[in-house]
Amino acid sequence: MTLFAPAVRSRSLVSLAALAAFSLALSVGLARAEDAAAAGAASPVEEFSHQLEAFQKSVPDLNKTIQDSAGTIDGVTDVGKARAEIDKLRETVSTLLGAVSDNGPVSQLGAKALDHVHAKLKALAQDNRFKPEERAFLTDQWRALETQTESATKELEDARAQFAVLLKTLQENEDFIGELVEIRQAQKALEVIHKLTHDIRDASAQLNKLIGGIKPPGA
Repeated sequence: MTLFAPAVRSRSLVSLAALAAFSLALSVGLARAEDAAAAGAASPVEEFSHQLEAFQKSVPDLNKTIQDSAGTIDGVTDVGKARAEIDKLRETVSTLLGAVSDNGPVSQLGAKALDHVHAKLKALAQDNRFKPEERAFLTDQWRALETQTESATKELEDARAQFAVLLKTLQENEDFIGELVEIRQAQKALEVIHKLTHDIRDASAQLNKLIGGIKPPGA
């Protein structure tokens, strides 16, 4: 027993040394893995920087939206501008009504076209430049045009008369139409307000996330 005791103690020491070495290697490996994981993940400061950069990029867009919204609302709430639009509408209606009135230029177009066809038929009947069969053919063509022009003139007259009545109705209700124009403008302002509110709330959420993205140690 005495002879083998030193050998047993030697083997025990070797085993303990090996176990210690293995433990040390495992600790080092875990430490390196933790360091690598920490290196791969963004730190709180880096995350804050990313969020700050994103917010700074969005600020010019929000500023432009605010400026555009202010300009739009200034425009749609400008009483003078609304009146100018109504005056322009009134002028347009008046010009159109003059064109399609009973004695206006549109009412004379069909008559002028028919007068031209009648004049050609009359001249053709007295024109000796053509052979009888040629004159007959040309006369048939002009007669067909006469019938078609008469039909087209009647359709134009009906359309003109109906349009004139509608324009007169529009002209007689200028005050009411002016109010409708202002209501439409106010609706545009409401739409702008809704959109701007949505954009500002989005920016607030982003800013709130930015502010809460980093905390001092121990907080």
